[in-house]
Amino acid sequence: MASTTASGRARRPGRPEKDTEGRMSLGQHLIELRNRLFKAVVAVALCAVGGWFLTPFVLDALRQPVTQLAEVGGHTAELNFPQITGAFDLRLQIAITIGVVISSPVWLYQVWAFIVPALVRREKQYVFGFLGTAIPLFFAGCWFGWYVLPHIVGILGSFVSAQDTSIVDAKAYYDFVIKLIVAVGIAFVLPVFLVLLNFVGVLSASSIIRSWRVAIVCILVFCAIVTPSADVISMFLLAIPMTVLYAAACLVTWLHDRRLAKQQAKLDEEYAR
Repeated sequence: MASTTASGRARRPGRPEKDTEGRMSLGQHLIELRNRLFKAVVAVALCAVGGWFLTPFVLDALRQPVTQLAEVGGHTAELNFPQITGAFDLRLQIAITIGVVISSPVWLYQVWAFIVPALVRREKQYVFGFLGTAIPLFFAGCWFGWYVLPHIVGILGSFVSAQDTSIVDAKAYYDFVIKLIVAVGIAFVLPVFLVLLNFVGVLSASSIIRSWRVAIVCILVFCAIVTPSADVISMFLLAIPMTVLYAAACLVTWLHDRRLAKQQAKLDEEYAR
């Protein structure tokens, strides 16, 4: 038999109950987190099943930068599977990665939905703006990481002389690719969370703008981690759009706080009459 809330309405089984002010206890937050993670994992798993059939095409695309490296450098360059299970493991990793990328609308919504219980009805309407911005930015970040990948491979491979052979470990190569593509995709979404925190009143625009030095340093450190240390050009290629997105987040939050300040001043003026 389904339990009821304080208002007398039936409560869904497994859904944590809020108090009259919409708040939840720590245990209820953990239950909510578990439910959201479960839905995100199921979405990734289902998309990964479909992604398994796309792995041959992705492998061909991953092989292209290495093939171009051989053509430009004038030496042999090829992917290598040192273990008998290496090819299967790599295809499984690719399928999971495809699942993460394709299911991004689902798990991005689950991230939002986990924050929603703390918001009022009006603030919940921001979900359309959040998803409408975060999803394209995530795909744009993944595309940008894929775009700079051949450039990175070309620069690092140029140090190999024509007399030598580049035997690239397929597992290590893919780990590098996935770190670059998915990490950049997630990094492109982070400014949206800054705007979200500002819209719900957690962060003010002034605090975000004042932290620009820390933000720039964090962006450079992140780009240095996801790109090879020897490739400074690629690091700055990634840092530039991330800095632009941070600046855009600062502008949006500043305009939002300015609008709220004008509304508050108008209300104060009306109450003063």
